[in-house]
Amino acid sequence: MAALKIPIKVLVVDDHPLLRDGISALIGSQGDIILCGEASSGTEAVERFRELRPDVTLMDLQMPGMNGFDALVAIRAECPDARIIVLTNYKGDVPARALLRSGASGYLLKSGVRNQLLDAVRKVHDGGTYVQSEILEEFDQHPVSEHLSGREITIMRMVARGLTNKEIANGIGVSAETVKVALKNIFFKLDATDRTQAAITATRRGFLEL
Repeated sequence: MAALKIPIKVLVVDDHPLLRDGISALIGSQGDIILCGEASSGTEAVERFRELRPDVTLMDLQMPGMNGFDALVAIRAECPDARIIVLTNYKGDVPARALLRSGASGYLLKSGVRNQLLDAVRKVHDGGTYVQSEILEEFDQHPVSEHLSGREITIMRMVARGLTNKEIANGIGVSAETVKVALKNIFFKLDATDRTQAAITATRRGFLEL
């Protein structure tokens, strides 16, 4: 007689009950995956992970109190083998790269939950990494060499607020000429021709969300 296959235990973390209910219904129809618990905040996620030791955790990013990124880091610090799939509405390649570098095993847009979640859970449980195709396309379009430095992100945040070069220079303690040179480099990295286009691209890719 074949040995019974132990179901994959999943913990879902999201502050929206409707999304948790939807995922619960989706998983409930599967024979090889079970929902072992839920959490509505990052702090609760860490507590529930300690209690339940799920095989795969589905982690929202934007939550009150401790966010999903900090919860992921905290869980991985205690359990380096934890398999966590991030669920998010952010399509940019920048937050995706940051989360994968921090130990996420998957990055899935909430729009893809219905069609891709089960495949993602199974692949991650088997030791793989799952990144939604739209995000992989962003990776291909934007190599790591195009990433902005910490100072460049600070400058772009100030640009997005409408500050002039002189105001930015005063704010970060450099000359206006230094800011001008930095913006030229930023425009090149973002393939932008002006401040407005650079701000739009930086926001779309997720630089200004970090």
